[in-house]
Amino acid sequence: MRKILLVLFTALIHFSLLAQKTGDTYSFEFKNVDRLKAIETIEATTPYHFYFEKEWMDSDKSLISGSYKNVTITTLLESIFNNTSLNFYVTKNKIILTQNNVIHEKLATNYFGAIKTENSNKDSNDLTGKPVFYQQYDSINKSYTKNNNGVVFIGKETKTTDAKFCTITGIIINTTTGKPESNIVIKVRNKNISTISDNDGNYSLKLPTGTNIIETRSLSHKKVVKTLVVYNNGELNINIAENSNQLDEVFIKGKGSKAVESVVSGVISIDIEAMKNMPLILGERDILKVATTLPGVKTTGEGSAGFNVRGGKDDQNLFLLDNAVLYNPQHFLGFFSSINPYTAKKATIYKGSIPADLGGRLSSVFDITTKNGNPETITGEGAIGPITSNLSVSVPLEKNKSSLLFGGRATYSDWVLKSLKNDDLANSQASFYDGILKYNNALNKNNFLESTLYYSHDKFSLSSDSIYSYSNRLASIKWDHSFNSKNKAAVILTNSEYKFDIDFDTTAKNAFVSGYKLNETQLLLKFNYLYSDKHKFQYGLTSKLYNVYPGFLNPTNPNTTLKPIEIAQEKGLESALYVSDSYKINDKFSVDLGLRYSLYASLGETDQRVYAPNLPLNDATVIETKHYGNNQVATTYGTFEPRLAARYLLTDDLSIKAGYDKTSQYIHLLSSNVTQSPTDTWILSNLNIKPQTAQQASIGIFKNFDNNLYEVSLESYYKKSKNILDYKVGAQLQLNEHVETELLQGEGKAYGIEFLVKKQFGRLNGWLGYTYSRTFIKLDSQFSEEKVNNGNYFPANYDKPHDVSAILNYKFTKRYSLSSNFVYQTGRPITYPIGTYIYNNANYTLYSDRNAFRIPDYYRLDIGINIEGNHKIKKLAHSFWNISVYNVLGRANPYSIYFVTDGDGKVKAFKTSIFSIPVPSITYNFKF
Repeated sequence: MRKILLVLFTALIHFSLLAQKTGDTYSFEFKNVDRLKAIETIEATTPYHFYFEKEWMDSDKSLISGSYKNVTITTLLESIFNNTSLNFYVTKNKIILTQNNVIHEKLATNYFGAIKTENSNKDSNDLTGKPVFYQQYDSINKSYTKNNNGVVFIGKETKTTDAKFCTITGIIINTTTGKPESNIVIKVRNKNISTISDNDGNYSLKLPTGTNIIETRSLSHKKVVKTLVVYNNGELNINIAENSNQLDEVFIKGKGSKAVESVVSGVISIDIEAMKNMPLILGERDILKVATTLPGVKTTGEGSAGFNVRGGKDDQNLFLLDNAVLYNPQHFLGFFSSINPYTAKKATIYKGSIPADLGGRLSSVFDITTKNGNPETITGEGAIGPITSNLSVSVPLEKNKSSLLFGGRATYSDWVLKSLKNDDLANSQASFYDGILKYNNALNKNNFLESTLYYSHDKFSLSSDSIYSYSNRLASIKWDHSFNSKNKAAVILTNSEYKFDIDFDTTAKNAFVSGYKLNETQLLLKFNYLYSDKHKFQYGLTSKLYNVYPGFLNPTNPNTTLKPIEIAQEKGLESALYVSDSYKINDKFSVDLGLRYSLYASLGETDQRVYAPNLPLNDATVIETKHYGNNQVATTYGTFEPRLAARYLLTDDLSIKAGYDKTSQYIHLLSSNVTQSPTDTWILSNLNIKPQTAQQASIGIFKNFDNNLYEVSLESYYKKSKNILDYKVGAQLQLNEHVETELLQGEGKAYGIEFLVKKQFGRLNGWLGYTYSRTFIKLDSQFSEEKVNNGNYFPANYDKPHDVSAILNYKFTKRYSLSSNFVYQTGRPITYPIGTYIYNNANYTLYSDRNAFRIPDYYRLDIGINIEGNHKIKKLAHSFWNISVYNVLGRANPYSIYFVTDGDGKVKAFKTSIFSIPVPSITYNFKF
């Protein structure tokens, strides 16, 4: 009996200890331990044992800290595994961990629907059967597959949820470069749900809970298909690879439904590969010439430098190459752009709704980015043509991490000038070259570094006595940093320089050298904050320092009668602070709101005149000259520049958009020519030259047809400008120490309608664009010397009401295609002599009101044939030939009209044409 009691007592003690150990509550103290260590601690002090895959813990580097007093094992585990993808299931003394999904003890009510048994009329849920696993439906074989590879679980399943939709966010990343990819379409199969990655590669997609199959779409990247099981909101970064094994046919496109879905209007996106199918001048690919075939972007004439966007002057466009300013984007007197098409990745042109982080010009922004090098293998491409040879090579420095891209281009173009029907040009010479070097390094998953160096140089002589040369140089370095999935930042430092030199007849008595230089340094801080799927904030600040050397003239002959001239340096500081919010009000209505404030300071050392108020600016009205020391502020200007864009989806493929933006410009181009010249000079706003400002409002309707095969848009705009720069008759602009006395500042207005229809793909593709636009300037004053056309509005030099462009490509086979380009434009305004008069016994010519007449209309037809090599994947290089004829009709389109008085005193008009005959060319392109 005593032994029995002893056994019972021992068992009672053991049961009591076990009950104490496995009771309802526990106490733990964790301080900066990982989850694996926490699990080991729980196993050591409780009867529970965990079952899981160790790699789940290896991938989680976060630490746990916390004090837990008398908590249940369930409460403890909920806290430990919060903000992770892990769920848990407790059964007896076992704890089973799962990723994402929940282990259910019983099936939910009506999981199989209402099923009646044979012996009962009541619904029965007391069912048994095999476990249900996720199965993927194969749409090709019309069956379910057992292979669950590639399934991605988003979010963390909970036992109960009322959510019908969840938001998936992430970044589209290029597997070759490690950089984010913009304008990638992400579409859900069998559902009318899609989105597009933004400029930083970010995307946001609202999906129904459950199984979804998504795929990426891009003409320049391979398709990626993923099956998602969506439980809750979550993140998914998608890696995509470039289509590098063949020369795909690519053209300017609307990125699927982007034109309809994007919030901003007045934006052109150019895919650089588009240009291989366009018959451009002398077979040379040209990004900027492609832009002029689309509505809203014009030039004053054939072979002219400068661009006029929605009624803006050619100095009102901001050209950015990897965030650095490119002041003269033209080669060869405007025939070619100075952007190497083989190193450029994309070009985005903002005609309206300019983002808040961009500013400094009134009319547009040409935002051009270069390619990143390939960090995996050596690649390259190039071309050999009648005018230039071009080569770009990418070399990996550290595999899958860093690379170097080099691009170079040179010309042998003198023969073109000699072939023109102009004696002066036939004795001329011209050459140019440019080079670019880009380095990129994926330091780690949160930091990316890239830098760009660019230089271009032109040298030409249009007469036997002068040699002109001009150059662009720029450098930029950008550091991208990701704080987390919601917060990102970029620090950008750039420097740009533009200069020209004139060497006038070194053998003449009055031989001289003259020159000009502009240098700017800019620092930008940009931040992106993804607050939610409804709000995406961008904010930051930028500041740039201008140093302008307005010009010098130094005689080179000691016997000259010329005197040396050197205009004092100008300096200015332009800064801006901005914030913007992309606000998705609902699935149909979205708004982009941007607020920007710019501040400009004119800095010394400088001497600036003060003129008498309410009197014209001339030497006689000067009342004093103020001196400002080095970096002393002479005057300041500030401008509030709001930006607003809104889009409303009437249907999934039909939207209406509206926009408003105000812009300011503190730097001005002095040019007495009709078109921009390489020897034009830039000056800064100061005490006597006010900054230009403009306001533009626009509205448009966008429609896609036949599953995005056709894209149609109709946009209209109205723009008002102030302090637009113009000049007095006979103004002396170069090497003028007091150039403000030659300037006029007035008002401008422009309005227009832009129509575009595109066929996105197929055997026959292309687009038709039409623009009706008017641009007027008003120069009014109480003083006759500052008044033009009696102070009334008159057409600007670049006012060309009708503009039609048609680009058509037809693909006979995968290797052979035919392309054509037709352009029609109204002739630009011109001032004609309308009579003569005698004054003080001298004959004078009487001219009409400024720009009262027009030169003849312009039209041109080009054709081209593309012949591609075979598309074998394994070959040394892929290639294609481009054979084109520029100006097939041989029309002598007038570039300018000039007047000559003959011996009888009669005034005769003559016209100058650039290419008055068909110009054939053949170019060999290759890629490896």
